Amino acid sequence: MDLSVVIPVYNEEESLPVLLDALRPVLEGTGRSFEVILVDDGSADRSWPLIVERSRRDPWVRGLRFERNRGQTAAFDAGFQAARGDLVVTLDADLQNDPADIPRLLEALDGNDAVCGIRARRQDTLVKRFSSRFARFVRSLVTGDDIVDIGCSLKLFRREPLLRLKLFTGLHRFFPVLLAMEGAKIVQVPVNHRPRKFGESKYPTWKRIVRPLMDLFAVKWMMRRRLDYRVKETTGC
Repeated sequence: MDLSVVIPVYNEEESLPVLLDALRPVLEGTGRSFEVILVDDGSADRSWPLIVERSRRDPWVRGLRFERNRGQTAAFDAGFQAARGDLVVTLDADLQNDPADIPRLLEALDGNDAVCGIRARRQDTLVKRFSSRFARFVRSLVTGDDIVDIGCSLKLFRREPLLRLKLFTGLHRFFPVLLAMEGAKIVQVPVNHRPRKFGESKYPTWKRIVRPLMDLFAVKWMMRRRLDYRVKETTGC
């Protein structure tokens, strides 16, 4: 398997058919073998029955279902563990990420380990855009990273480095930072961003500011306390 697309799903019954119909021609156009893994994070609507129906019809669709809502980090991690592709694409199920940008990520990967999307002309409210800029400013002060749009879910990774990450709730926002800590090479490319057509945001404003700040300082602790050594010499058997 060349490519696995991992998509967390939480109450997206209206978006799912549209998303899958848009993904298929894009993925077929890459000339790579592929699968799409939909991780139902305890949806209360018809998302899971739709996933089951689609997986029976299309063998490239796979579904995982949590017993209850566990959060986006858990959904991504479950998808990573289940993925069979050497490369892993992540994106949201709400249609704001454009599947047509996936070939651009693949082209940019080259000799790198990850490609992060930068949402051009964001189709979000002023409050969301401001909170993201504020979070980026604070994050750059704390971690020193140069990731422009860490909140963009449209990313491409080599699978092997992903599996080495030890994840905790909320750390999906910091995948590039965590990978960089392990020496991964990361590039960034502009991607399209579209307005939400169905449903509503799963993250109220306070969750978009307070929780990421708490997680940020956890990442900083990890950066300061991580083991960093080289064996100079060895002897014996």
